[in-house]
Amino acid sequence: MIRKIALAALAATAVFHVAVFIQYGTLWVGALVGYQELLLVFAFLLATFWAHAPIARVFGADRLTRLPASAKALLEGSCVVLVSLVFWVVFFSLPQHFLVPSAEVTPKALRVSLAVSAVLSLFFYYFVEREHSRKNLAQELVRVAQLQKETFQAQLEALKNQVDPHFLFNSLNVLGSLIHLDPDRAVQFLGQLSDVYRALLDSGAQPLVPLGREMALVRAYASLMETRFGAALRVEWNIAPAWEQALVPPTAVQMLLENAIKHNGSTTRKPLIIKVSAAEGRLVVENNRQPRTDAVPSTRLGLQNIQRRYQHLTDRPVEIVPTAEAFVVRLPLLTTPAA
Repeated sequence: MIRKIALAALAATAVFHVAVFIQYGTLWVGALVGYQELLLVFAFLLATFWAHAPIARVFGADRLTRLPASAKALLEGSCVVLVSLVFWVVFFSLPQHFLVPSAEVTPKALRVSLAVSAVLSLFFYYFVEREHSRKNLAQELVRVAQLQKETFQAQLEALKNQVDPHFLFNSLNVLGSLIHLDPDRAVQFLGQLSDVYRALLDSGAQPLVPLGREMALVRAYASLMETRFGAALRVEWNIAPAWEQALVPPTAVQMLLENAIKHNGSTTRKPLIIKVSAAEGRLVVENNRQPRTDAVPSTRLGLQNIQRRYQHLTDRPVEIVPTAEAFVVRLPLLTTPAA
């Protein structure tokens, strides 16, 4: 708003003095009362700039796509001219009629005034508002590209962790043991492993996925880890079905579970307990803290990636709350389901 006021003030001053110079051959108006017209020009331009923004949104690149380009451009220009005519009546014709009723305005002067108002409106629309919209669009394209890059990085990181030789070695060891001890559980374990990879590959390049789809990956991964660690790991769920249509960045929740398992030790007597819940528009992942004896250095790259992706999507922050007893991460759910 401040930008529009400043621009309107500068433009009004320039237009007013150009008009004075053309009419009188000087830039100075003798009587101070003459500057009342400057205020009217300022009011006209400020209202025009204010009206241009919604017009630009209505005729944006992603709007009215069924219209031919020429028809869309003609309609857009017509709207700008129509708005300028309305404001001309409000800020020039009516004030002159009521404030100076004795003044005579020739038809030629009327036509010139209308034409100048329309040309000014078109000029500022296409060279100010459209340029501003173009810059905003360019910034939006950069933001989308950056978000897509962050999403690819998250998927690559998740796939790298799952393809990691250590992960595969442990998974195959568990699978080999189950084949001899419990063939049915071995088949189940293999299915869980397959579900994890399939869900990771299916997430694609989408910046957001429904929580229900993300939870399919998370539950498959949690089942895989619970089979591997047995009673030393327990994952508790408290997510109402209504939240499943809310949106989250893909693999974000799975990465939080992976971090909890990676950085905490667990035994059957002191199991690692991970709680996943949804409430008040947030997805909460909490685990009890019991650092491993062979502590893995934390690069926090996973958390940083999640935070950067959310920064591109919303003003609501990712909340990270570490305490001596627990580590809590709250992710904003980007849509609120109907009650």
